[in-house]
Amino acid sequence: MTAAPPPTLPSCPPSPAFRGRIGSDASSGYYAVSRRYRLHLSPSCPHCLRIAITHSLLGLEETLPLVVLPAVPDSPDGGYRALRPLYEAGSHRHQGPATTPVLSDDWTGRIVSTDTPGILRDLARHFGDDRPDRPVLHPAEAQEEIERIGRLCEQGVNEAAQQAGRAGADAGARQTAVGCLLRALDSLERRLAHHDFILGDHITAADVQVWVTLMYLDVVHRLHLDAVAVHHIAGHPQVWAYARRLAAHPAFATHLDLPGIARRHHAHCQGLEAAGAAVHILDWSAPALEAPAARAAHHGPDGFMEPQYALHLRPSGCA
Repeated sequence: MTAAPPPTLPSCPPSPAFRGRIGSDASSGYYAVSRRYRLHLSPSCPHCLRIAITHSLLGLEETLPLVVLPAVPDSPDGGYRALRPLYEAGSHRHQGPATTPVLSDDWTGRIVSTDTPGILRDLARHFGDDRPDRPVLHPAEAQEEIERIGRLCEQGVNEAAQQAGRAGADAGARQTAVGCLLRALDSLERRLAHHDFILGDHITAADVQVWVTLMYLDVVHRLHLDAVAVHHIAGHPQVWAYARRLAAHPAFATHLDLPGIARRHHAHCQGLEAAGAAVHILDWSAPALEAPAARAAHHGPDGFMEPQYALHLRPSGCA
């Protein structure tokens, strides 16, 4: 019997099918109530990973349950069979895949939102207010800067890396894309030369997006870049030391599923590996593999690890 082909995963997320928002009180329809809502996420997806990290940073484990779905969707259309009933409850005969992320309402059995930016803002603004150590991930005065960093991540890093590693692209297009990518990293390097976090001395939503972007750049996009480009990318010591430090924080390390990311990538990637695949920038598995007692011993008061890890770069001559 012929084996069924693996599900086709879209290279870009579809437009959100549901864009409901959580309001401040009962008059808004959807309002913040403990254990009323549920998040359905696959942390191998970068959008879901941002939400999962935010969920942990805000300490919402008991307030808003998290349902973790497999790394690779199990439906031929690239969606999840488990989410199909929720999609069809909110949109009769829903066309298209039942994808993550999903914020659902247990009271109505319907989907509130599948829109990543909206979900992230609602988590930060309407949940976890009773925690005295709750980080302010979306400070009002920094909103424009957070959005600017978001565009830098999407256009300057993600899109540029995809263009630079695209099969069949000519040398000129690759060089232009790599130049755009390096300029984006230069911008982050300058920011981190004088501050612990992207926008200053406190963690914000910008840090969550930048970290996920950097991790995917190394774990996924690097595989399709040439070795020279990867060595230039690695030549941003402040950026990668910052990424390594955040990787040691429990809110980040807990949701980092490296095997799942690899399976999801190989399920839909049609590109060829390039020489950059042999040039590792960071050992992302190190924080997760360290013994819990050792991690606890090194945690600072803010939950971050005390600086103790070096940046792991292979010599330029390594294959």
